[in-house]
Amino acid sequence: MSPEDAGRSGKGKGPGRGGGRGGRWPGRGNGPRKTAGPTVPRMIAIRVVERVQRAGAYADLALHHALVQSRMPAADRALATELVYGTLRFRGRLDYLLSRALDRDITELEPLVVSALRVGAYQLFFSDRIPANAAVDEAVRCVRAMGIERATGLVNAVLRRLAREGDSYEFPDLETDPLAHLVHAGSLPTWLAKRWLTAYGPQEAAQLAATMNQPAPLTVRVNRTRTSRKALLPGLKERFPEAALCRYAPDGIVLGRKGDVGQDPAFLAGEISVQDEASQLVIELLDPQPGERILDTCAAPGTKAAAIAERLHGEGHVLALDRHARRLRLVGRGVRRLQLGGVATLERDATKSLADLVDGENPPFDRVLVDAPCSGLGSLRRNPDARWRLREEDLAQLARVQRQILESAASVLRPGGSLVYSTCTIAPEENDEVIRGFMAARASWRIAARDEAPEGIRELIDEGGFLRLQPHRHDMDGFFAVRLIGAESK
Repeated sequence: MSPEDAGRSGKGKGPGRGGGRGGRWPGRGNGPRKTAGPTVPRMIAIRVVERVQRAGAYADLALHHALVQSRMPAADRALATELVYGTLRFRGRLDYLLSRALDRDITELEPLVVSALRVGAYQLFFSDRIPANAAVDEAVRCVRAMGIERATGLVNAVLRRLAREGDSYEFPDLETDPLAHLVHAGSLPTWLAKRWLTAYGPQEAAQLAATMNQPAPLTVRVNRTRTSRKALLPGLKERFPEAALCRYAPDGIVLGRKGDVGQDPAFLAGEISVQDEASQLVIELLDPQPGERILDTCAAPGTKAAAIAERLHGEGHVLALDRHARRLRLVGRGVRRLQLGGVATLERDATKSLADLVDGENPPFDRVLVDAPCSGLGSLRRNPDARWRLREEDLAQLARVQRQILESAASVLRPGGSLVYSTCTIAPEENDEVIRGFMAARASWRIAARDEAPEGIRELIDEGGFLRLQPHRHDMDGFFAVRLIGAESK
């Protein structure tokens, strides 16, 4: 996708069209349209979007809770999910359009009214399946059902104006005002748009923003202890026609952009797990070997711990830590589904000392994985609400936590052992700068060279030894990883 395409969005083109200089909104499609569905999915979407905005709720958790309580059929659940994630993904773009149709600042409106307008506008500009009049009428009905009768006239007038005039609205020009373009056409908070402009320049920043507004690939990892990619691929292609082998991850298969893996026979049989290719490559860089003792310091929900256990083939031991007991239970659940052995879980805060994990009976770990808690700026395709919840000052606090975990993990690594530090962010403060600070105090440690990595991923590792993955370049989540080699014993 060219940067000029990255800011041009269109009704009937889906939420992934980007835009360029003064890109206009193309008209709505002329194809046949289905009648609008019931109001319940829209009511749920509006309330979830409002909770995310007002209370900083996590969209996935809030939506899951609402869907479980609703007992809606699958089609309605899918509609509610699309409306929530689409509205959050394009909130900046939708707010720009709404500002053109409102007679006041959007911040002056009640939160539920704002959410109703955003969800309604999303349907107007990004849904082929919903007629414009239905999108407007349903928004008015939702506002009325939520007890905000006084706002029905405003919602009706604003959305109808958008339906009439939206095709003529233009976004700020990428060349003459790149910051405003990224904020409004790229749907980014101002602080993040500024950072990406500095790091990438206008053209590539616009391309990255457009990619972050596209659905992420649906990728699975094959459980090599049970089967192989070659054996599974034909069957998966019958259910996921776009299924293809990952280019870099040796156990990975990309299924396409949509589908319900959780109900797939291969998933239920423990033959596959959902895991983005970038995440799989972290384990490839760690390169666990049978017979080794391995520590995963921040393990929940257990995707990487399970991937490590699969590499060990029952010969070795994985200790999975997490500070949250409830999330730690997910690790055990996943391991049982995959029928893996050799994995133990322990509730621990890895920012604190882990020295007690090593004693006369428990030697230091051969390999340690620090998949650190981070801002998640590399996975905005999957978690679009993160961009609106994060603040720039949060990055420094996260970096302090990441450094603390690194320090704790390093103390239990055997001499000459391997420690992999990884994040799903593209922020330097959480990546390069954390490693530079850590290594500055360890003259006897070193960063593993590119030619020490498994051959299949060497082209993804830069001269400094850093694995850097970018959504707009590799069509994976944005990830950073580095393999550190501990000091040899004296």
